[in-house]
Amino acid sequence: MIPSASHPVPSGTAGSPSGPDGSPDSQVPLRVLSPDGGLEGEAPDLSPTEREALYRQMSRLRAFDNRMINLQRQGRIGFYGPATGQEATTVGSAFALEAGDWIFPALREAGALLVRGYPLRKMVAQLYGNRADDALGHQMPCHYTARELRFVSMSSCIANQLPQAVGAAWAARIRGDRTVVLGYIGDGGTSEGDFHAAMNFAGVFRTPCVILCQNNRWAISVPVEKQTAVREIARKAAAYGIPGLQVDGNDVLAVVAATRAAADRARCGGGPTFIEALTYRAGPHTTSDDPTRYRASEEAGRWPDPIPRYRAFLEASGAWDEERERGLQAELEGEIDAAIEEVEAEPAPDPASLIEGVFATPPALLRDQLEEVLRPRR
Repeated sequence: MIPSASHPVPSGTAGSPSGPDGSPDSQVPLRVLSPDGGLEGEAPDLSPTEREALYRQMSRLRAFDNRMINLQRQGRIGFYGPATGQEATTVGSAFALEAGDWIFPALREAGALLVRGYPLRKMVAQLYGNRADDALGHQMPCHYTARELRFVSMSSCIANQLPQAVGAAWAARIRGDRTVVLGYIGDGGTSEGDFHAAMNFAGVFRTPCVILCQNNRWAISVPVEKQTAVREIARKAAAYGIPGLQVDGNDVLAVVAATRAAADRARCGGGPTFIEALTYRAGPHTTSDDPTRYRASEEAGRWPDPIPRYRAFLEASGAWDEERERGLQAELEGEIDAAIEEVEAEPAPDPASLIEGVFATPPALLRDQLEEVLRPRR
């Protein structure tokens, strides 16, 4: 249940620790699975096929991240930002939406795009920026976009996607359609002006959106307690008249339940909801980052890994076993191998496409520069 004027912020199972690491807190996050994968709350209504799909997509994202980091270290791609440790939040939240809903990602939501059905080959191509890349190399690596899947381009500008998300939700309300917009932000982004502007507009105009904060405890190298004074980021919602709640972001079933309820509420005219998903960035911010310089190595061990946690739940229900796990890992390895092989065979983008899609009518200065680039060299 999403909190409203008559419903308080939902709590986890009575007696369960308030944070994924067991730290004391005044608000207990919504939780379905215990840290070891036992069922301790009400699971969302999912078919056996959907439950398996959740696990497959989280495992797929983890395998893809690991492989892309290796490619970057080998010098075959230039940059990558993994979502290791945050798979439950990215996959679970997108899984709770309808196909017609829009997603405005931050910088760690590649899993949401996979849930939408984006081909792995295209994700690899975007990292290479060659002719197979839909953006033809115009975006920096790891900044995916897919208009046909209603997934807006990722951006490295912190929090700028939230006013856009709220504006798109406002447009949906004006049109009177059933579209809901999911806008993501990191914990550091909640200290940016765009976050407050978006929250205020969403609260005043009751836009049909879900604003989801992936609180992974670190804004690159800045710990959450150094960039905001409020202990529970979800409480920031109250200042804008928006219901806010915490959810165990490493519990994929809890994330599905919270996001689905918030989306249903928005779809029925109930307005926006702010969700703080408590998770942990187990790896580096990007391949350009060295987290050992600013955080203790044992810190990550206090947070349950979302993938084996959910796998334990599936195994306990008889829906998964070691044989299926081996088959899945082999399948993922083959899929990634094939995607890399296909993409690496593609040539660089045609130089004539350099200004394609930048202006509807390219200005004279750009046309002149393009002509100079294309002019044969002696």
